[in-house]
Amino acid sequence: MAQRSEGMSRRDLSEALKESTKEVHVQAENTAFMKNFQRSQISLREFKLYLASLYYIYSALEDESERNKDNPVYAPVYFPNELNRKAALEKDLEYFYGPTWKEEIQCHEATQKYVDRIYHVGQYEPELLVAHAYTRYLGDLSGGQILKKIAQKSLQLPSTGEGLSFFNFPGVTNISKFKQLYRARMNSLPMDPATEERILEEAKKSFLLNIEVFEELERLASQGRISENGHIVKPKTELHTRGINSTHSPKQDDRVQMTHKDMLPSTSFIRWTLVLFFLATTILVGFYAM
Repeated sequence: MAQRSEGMSRRDLSEALKESTKEVHVQAENTAFMKNFQRSQISLREFKLYLASLYYIYSALEDESERNKDNPVYAPVYFPNELNRKAALEKDLEYFYGPTWKEEIQCHEATQKYVDRIYHVGQYEPELLVAHAYTRYLGDLSGGQILKKIAQKSLQLPSTGEGLSFFNFPGVTNISKFKQLYRARMNSLPMDPATEERILEEAKKSFLLNIEVFEELERLASQGRISENGHIVKPKTELHTRGINSTHSPKQDDRVQMTHKDMLPSTSFIRWTLVLFFLATTILVGFYAM
């Protein structure tokens, strides 16, 4: 594979990727699932589905990264100690699901499609693997940090970080400098113009696959909002305390209804107390008037 000649004036691959994926990046951010996430309108169930999907995706990506770690078309951007996410996701899934988490999660259709594409690329078109690594890792180093804060606050997860290992990159001491290094390594990859175009197209395809996953997660989340009689109901906010899933914190409207119901017994008691008080007063007044 021919490298770009010194006389060729071309954009760096990192800049070309950023520019070519701008539109699909915005589309991904504007899916219903991600918009709800960004608005802190995500339940524990939805978050767990999201992590499970990421587990399958990163398992495939890191399998193929390991396969191609010595391949010159990928080796420069192979940073397992700094970037690998599979072990962190396993830790999070065990926290939420318990020791049988592997039996609890499922690889749904859109996620499987994404996984299949990564395996195909890694085995048959390894020069395109950088597109998937770029989409996932740099995205998680950037926007993922915002999602971490949202999830921790909206789901009331422990401040010590349990359940959020995916978003932590202990091997990266300075995210900004590391991204600069990663982009520089990308720009050094050997390729000709035709290969570069294929990488740009693959990056766009990667974002589209992500969009399909988000749309699938939203469908799965919507199914969880359907009540027994088939009517759509608002999901309750789910909390996670000491590794135990619970749904004991309804939204504000539910709290108001519960408060009124809880008041009924005490209201009846007060009424009977007042009736007895007036009867006793009447009797006493009659007694002293006698």
